[in-house]
Amino acid sequence: MNSPSDEALVEACLAGDQTAWSALIARYKNLVYSVPARYRMTPDDAADVFQQVWLALFSELPNLRQTGALRSWLLTVAAHKCFHLRRRQLLREGKEESFAFEMPAEALPSDWQRHSEKEQVFREAIARLPERCQKLVRMLFYEDPPMPYAEAARRLGLAEGSIGFIRGRCLNKLRAQLEKMGF
Repeated sequence: MNSPSDEALVEACLAGDQTAWSALIARYKNLVYSVPARYRMTPDDAADVFQQVWLALFSELPNLRQTGALRSWLLTVAAHKCFHLRRRQLLREGKEESFAFEMPAEALPSDWQRHSEKEQVFREAIARLPERCQKLVRMLFYEDPPMPYAEAARRLGLAEGSIGFIRGRCLNKLRAQLEKMGF
């Protein structure tokens, strides 16, 4: 079950497909929310930034030159929105002198940006795996603490002894998917 590429989703969005727009948001919501988290914003402020980013994308979608750079575009716009929101808050509070110590959006650390983009590629690759593999990978690698094999087997309706073998096949599929995506 392959999910559509960013290019296909953007094209469908431009054609007015609401389902494609919802899929685009679902694909990148964690990435966009990671930026306000980096700025240590309140949940309400993070929700405002989230909404502003998607509104900006909706407005700019026809002008987006490189659909392949969508992740970077979203990160940059989210950082700018956070920066400007924080600046307005400090100015309103009369603390403009403390603003100089804020991280400017233009100086978004490239290692953090690369890390966020890698996480997004992993989420996309996992979403392109067969459903059983998606569930197994999430259970074994995204649960904290990791789910024991016995519990994963019970939830998937499998024999406990087969989990290791299936996990290996799923990881091979994930590796192939990541390579296909240029990771």
